[in-house]
Amino acid sequence: MLSTLLAFLGACTLIAASPGPSTVLIIKQSLRSRRSGFLTVLGNETGVFVWGVVAAFGLTALLAASEVAYEVMRIVGAVVLVGFGIQALRQARRTNRAPESWEGADKSGWAAYRGGLLLNLANPKAAVFAMSFLPQFVPQGAPHLPAMLGLAALWAVYEVGYYGLYVWFVGRLRAVLSRHGVRRRLEQVSGGVMLLLGARLALES
Repeated sequence: MLSTLLAFLGACTLIAASPGPSTVLIIKQSLRSRRSGFLTVLGNETGVFVWGVVAAFGLTALLAASEVAYEVMRIVGAVVLVGFGIQALRQARRTNRAPESWEGADKSGWAAYRGGLLLNLANPKAAVFAMSFLPQFVPQGAPHLPAMLGLAALWAVYEVGYYGLYVWFVGRLRAVLSRHGVRRRLEQVSGGVMLLLGARLALES
C-alpha cells in the first residue's frame, strides 16, 4: 500500500510539473496577488476532484466513447482558453496606457476561483486523463469506488500544496514583477500562450 501511495504521489508530481493551461493561469493570477493565485489553485483542484469523482463512477467513459460529446467539450475548452488569452492581452494594453498597483488589478475571490474551476472543467483531456490515470493506482482487492474517490481527493489536495509553492514563489518576486514594464510583458506572454493553447485545442482532430 505504501509503495502504491508513493508511486501515486510521484505520478501526481510529474503531472503537476508538466506545463499546461492551468499552470499558466495560476502563475498569471499569482502575479496579481497571492490571494488571487491561491484561489485560482483551489478552483483548479476542485475541477480535478470533480473529474476524479466522475471517473470513479465511470461517467468519463461515456465522454470518451461519444465523439459528439468530446467534440463539444473540445470546442468549449478552446473558447475558454482563447477568452482567457484575450482578457490577458487587454489587461496588458490597459497596463501600458495607465499603470496601476497590483492591488488595484486584483480580481475578486470568486472570479479567481471560478476562473481556475472553469478552465479545468472545460478541458476534455482532463476528464479522459482522470479516467485512465486513477484506476492504475487502485490497490488490488480494494473496493473500487471508495478507492477512486480517495485517490481523487488525495490528488487534488496534493496539487493544492504543489501549486501553492508557485503562488508563494511568485509572491517572493513581487518587487521585481511589480515593475510596470515587467508586468505588461508577463501579461502579454500569458495571453499569447493561452491563445496558442486554445488554437491548438480547436484545431485538434
